[in-house]
Amino acid sequence: MNVLALNCGSSTVKFRLLAVEPGAPPTAGRALAERTEPVREGDYASAVRHALELARSTASIDAVGHRIVHGGPRFTAPTLIDDAVIEAIEALETLAPLHNRPSLAGIRAVRATLGVEVPMVAVFDTAFHASLPEPAARYAIPWELAERHGIRRFGFHGISYAWATARAATLLGRAPADLRLVALHLGSGCSAAAIRGGASVDTSMGLTPLEGLVMGTRSGDIDPALLGVLARGEHVPLDEVERWLNESSGLLGLAGGSADVRDLLAREASDPRARLALDVFCHRARKYLGAYLAVLEGTDAVVFTGGIGEHSPEIRWRIAAGFGWCGLALDPRKNAAHKTTDGVISADDSPIRALVVAADEERMIAAETAACVARAYARPR
Repeated sequence: MNVLALNCGSSTVKFRLLAVEPGAPPTAGRALAERTEPVREGDYASAVRHALELARSTASIDAVGHRIVHGGPRFTAPTLIDDAVIEAIEALETLAPLHNRPSLAGIRAVRATLGVEVPMVAVFDTAFHASLPEPAARYAIPWELAERHGIRRFGFHGISYAWATARAATLLGRAPADLRLVALHLGSGCSAAAIRGGASVDTSMGLTPLEGLVMGTRSGDIDPALLGVLARGEHVPLDEVERWLNESSGLLGLAGGSADVRDLLAREASDPRARLALDVFCHRARKYLGAYLAVLEGTDAVVFTGGIGEHSPEIRWRIAAGFGWCGLALDPRKNAAHKTTDGVISADDSPIRALVVAADEERMIAAETAACVARAYARPR
């Protein structure tokens, strides 16, 4: 089955066409075509149409899988897309406006081009965290309000964590069911997850992708009262404060000028704000790493993934430094050597292993899509 995995981000459309077999491991799919298309002036339809043209010039498309960031409480597994599913995803836009809206544009563009004959599947980032136990998922707010508005912690980057779990198991030569992992997805968006037996038991993002680690432009954890303080002090509505926290905070807000870790590392020797931004970023990641060691009562491995996690040995070193007390120690040579490839970066005598896993959400989307289509069409009609 040839599956087009489509990942519509805030400014790009990434796609990969893979030949996959339902039920085969995610790593087994053979790539037929891949590319990242820029989105100009918010025109996702044109970017997706061009992606479809490139993919179809290589091979036929039997199914299309879409990454959907927020699935809410309803979607806890990959789901065949129909009109009702589109409406439900649209209703969740307010919780992930930077992400669900582009994905919906991608869905509509694919349907307009390929028609309804080609099945489409929604693969949800939140689904991996549907296993969160109640103490990790609940906010300590009035029960009635939480129930009335469906408020709970959903978690995100689930497709990335599913891939990282599978790859970590392969690298360690063990089954996912036998592993405890602390995974750090560090990129423009950042999160941490505690994973036991292949299932998420805690994660840093919450109702929306704003909670948790410091990110490129997102604040991560803050005192909730800060929203009211800023709204009153700056005489702006709460919506505007939320926009600041999502789009003008994080590394960008602390350092000014750039949210790119590479730029900040180059600036930090002469720029105190850049140095502070990196210190805050790593401090927050270290806090969650320590917290999830406690949640899991120890871990077999710490996994770094995402753009920063994969490509920045310096940031990995700063986060992991000083964890020798619990059995985690990086090997400087191995850490420096892994900038684009998967591998073990811990010292040979480190009881807790440290791994780098290159994120491959598209491959995971393709595998989940093939399995979902196979299940759907195997049912009696």
